[in-house]
Amino acid sequence: MKKLIYLLPFLAFLGCSAPEKENPVLTIEGGQVQGVFAEIPDVYVYRGIPYAAAPIGDLRWKEPQPVVAWEGVKIADTFGHPGYQAVHYPGGYTTEWGYGDEAPYSEDCLYLNVWTKAPGQVDKKLPVALWIHGGGYREGWGSEPEFDGQEWAAKDVVLVSINYRLGIFGFMTHPALSEESPNNVSGNYGILDQIHSLKWIKENIAQFGGDPDNVTIFGQSAGAGSVRTLCESPLARGLFHKAVIMSGGGINVPTAAPAAPARPGRSFGRFNLSLADSEAATKKVLDWAGLTDLQKMRRASTETMYTVGQFYSTITKENAFLQGSPIIDGYVSLKSFDDAARDGSLADVPYMIGYTMNDMGNMAAGIAEFCKVRESQGGKAWAYEFARPLPDDGSHPEVTSRLRGAFHSSDLWYVFKSLQHGWRPWTQGDWDLSEKMLTAWTNFAKYSNPNGATDGEWTPCTAENPNFMIFKLDANDAEASEMGEPIRSL
Repeated sequence: MKKLIYLLPFLAFLGCSAPEKENPVLTIEGGQVQGVFAEIPDVYVYRGIPYAAAPIGDLRWKEPQPVVAWEGVKIADTFGHPGYQAVHYPGGYTTEWGYGDEAPYSEDCLYLNVWTKAPGQVDKKLPVALWIHGGGYREGWGSEPEFDGQEWAAKDVVLVSINYRLGIFGFMTHPALSEESPNNVSGNYGILDQIHSLKWIKENIAQFGGDPDNVTIFGQSAGAGSVRTLCESPLARGLFHKAVIMSGGGINVPTAAPAAPARPGRSFGRFNLSLADSEAATKKVLDWAGLTDLQKMRRASTETMYTVGQFYSTITKENAFLQGSPIIDGYVSLKSFDDAARDGSLADVPYMIGYTMNDMGNMAAGIAEFCKVRESQGGKAWAYEFARPLPDDGSHPEVTSRLRGAFHSSDLWYVFKSLQHGWRPWTQGDWDLSEKMLTAWTNFAKYSNPNGATDGEWTPCTAENPNFMIFKLDANDAEASEMGEPIRSL
């Protein structure tokens, strides 16, 4: 009998499961929210939090409005809708990233996601990073598989990713829209969404353990173009404290003959129309389609608005121009990134800026020029080149026919250390290189220096020492963890 008595506590101990990890309910703008556990222990993820009212109906082509409150506790376990865009078919980037499990595309797209280790710890003050996805301002979303943010959170950085309005819904200009605007402008709604998300971070991120006074913005391709616009925009000033520009170029290098001054217009891309010219071009297309006033434009279906330019071109045999990217409007954007960098009106924050070896053109000279200008103004900029040709086992010829080497966007797997979501035959060297890059990016968010709390081998790019950090595997051993040549001077 005594033996049984002695055994009872032990048996009770064996029968008890480990205590459940606490999952606090947070109170944020709009109501209460509770996240779910990520795969990495101690990391929480909050998916699909609305950060503004749905920009549909009368809110189509208007600045983002305050989020609509919800009742009860919102369980943030599902990513929100990506912005409306074309359907993605296998091949190219679609197969590369493994699209297919995302929510349906929709104009109702103003959602963000948060990865953190410290929900509810309002005094924790972890650094915050806002990720802005690329996709030519016409496609993409913040929850793509390669943007998995849990590794950032594991390194004590609160990672926020967003969706924003794209294409005609995010950037269309029109004289009637400018006339109704209190600022007499139209377009740039996608950028205004990004600014609104920064304001959301300012007001709410402490609930997730983040420091609203230590925010890094970073983006790649059109996301890098967005970062460039935010760094120039007076509306974003003070809402972020560091910036990373990935595959977004630098600034023009002076030539013997002075270049003609840029006209106000598109700040990142092929076109350079003034606001008035852009509005007139849009009006011509929409008038042809019978969309002659704001009521008709806002009542038209999503599909009608998305395809009107294509129908115009097919039927009239004329090129349809409908603004689909940021524009210098005198409100959101006052001047080009180049001009702001040179005259010192760009956000005075630390910068990291770089590109991939087989990017969309050689960006090295322009990046070095940007770093040189920043140095002359007392600022710091660290430059890099991603030079790891992605491994390929031949299993996806529809991808590798286009995407070979260290191609545009290939560095994303490494910056997020999300290689487990990709089909590529990664080596241990790839995982080690990813750890180095993730550490450098999160160090920058923490310390304004990719080396960490003290200086290290990655030195700022300057006029005297135009050094780029080269991220690559050891050429003699694909399994090696070293990057090879750590510093290269132009």
